[in-house]
Amino acid sequence: MKILFVHQNFPAQFKHLAPALAARGHDVVALTADSNKQQSQIRTYRYPMSDPAPKPGQARLATTYMAMTDRAHRVGRAAAQLRDKLGFVPDVIFGHSGWGETLFLKEIFPQARLLVYAEFYYGTKGLDVGFDPEFSSADPFSGFGVIARQSHLALSMVQADAALSPTEWQADTFPPELRSKITITHDGVDTDALVPNPAAQFTLPNGRALRAGDEVLTYVTRNIEPYRGSHIFIRALPQILAARPGAQVVIIGGDGVSYGMAPPQGTWKERFLSEIAGAPGLERVHFLGRVPYRDYVTLMQISRAHAYLTIPFVLSWSLLESMAMGAHVMASRTAPVEEVVVDGVNGQLVDFFDVDAWSEALIAALANPAGFAARRAAARKTIVENYDLKRLCLPRLIRFTEG
Repeated sequence: MKILFVHQNFPAQFKHLAPALAARGHDVVALTADSNKQQSQIRTYRYPMSDPAPKPGQARLATTYMAMTDRAHRVGRAAAQLRDKLGFVPDVIFGHSGWGETLFLKEIFPQARLLVYAEFYYGTKGLDVGFDPEFSSADPFSGFGVIARQSHLALSMVQADAALSPTEWQADTFPPELRSKITITHDGVDTDALVPNPAAQFTLPNGRALRAGDEVLTYVTRNIEPYRGSHIFIRALPQILAARPGAQVVIIGGDGVSYGMAPPQGTWKERFLSEIAGAPGLERVHFLGRVPYRDYVTLMQISRAHAYLTIPFVLSWSLLESMAMGAHVMASRTAPVEEVVVDGVNGQLVDFFDVDAWSEALIAALANPAGFAARRAAARKTIVENYDLKRLCLPRLIRFTEG
């Protein structure tokens, strides 16, 4: 078959699937934004990025929809060039619904089977919006904007022949009328490559060498921001540093914003660190920014205790990957996490907002690594049995795509 993948940051969720389909003899092509500099073995074409998004004051509640349909228009024109200039007419299109890219593709390829990656559907209650009062809007009509942001997601699902979601919880964020289209299969974790490594070692920027077995506390996020509980973790650090004078804290994450609102000024990291300024031991907290994937893997293999927090939102790959490497995970007791982490079995669940409880749990994990060996083994077992890339997820993804 001819298969077209569409994602503004390709390969993203299709990193393993697209090459696997090409290896099976399919003619696989990707369409991505021209700002995406990632390289892929898949033949890739690029569409021009949208003009700057309309200002909220001009577009009012339609700001997101206008931005998404503008992007969809550019994707559609690029797809028409694939058809008219290159003769590429796909049998299957698989795109992410989050950026509106699939909205007009049925007009260009009416006979194609359209699949969408249904990652998350915004809601006014029970999800990310309003979960953390500290960062919630006081506007009693803020839900209007949330509903308006659903428009391109709903339209993408209506047009789709089938959809895929990585977790049950994420699929259940979609309304029942759309949920029936969704198949649940995770992108998969390469448990052959992501394994515990007692010989792992990493050198910090200050020259200090860390090794598996050392007292190392880790926290990983794409960007340091409220959606991933960065404020809670940072507020827990003074107690941890005081109780564990030999602990080294390693934090991976950029200074930008991936989700939610930007801070009024500066960065979220600067704001949260200002709250604990002067606390003893902060020289043992190492902010690495964004690091190469191999360095992240090494640090997870070294980690004695790993903190993972998220509000009710998309589950991070890093949680499953850290578990595959046998990390002892302390995770927030929030719905997407509870699908994977069973308290006291393969990790520990902590109330998202309870800073003292986070400090206590992480102190205990750092103090007694041998006492939690069973949890580490159970964490890896969970991922091998339920999220293994080669044996479970990838075969299911291939069947879903091939129809």
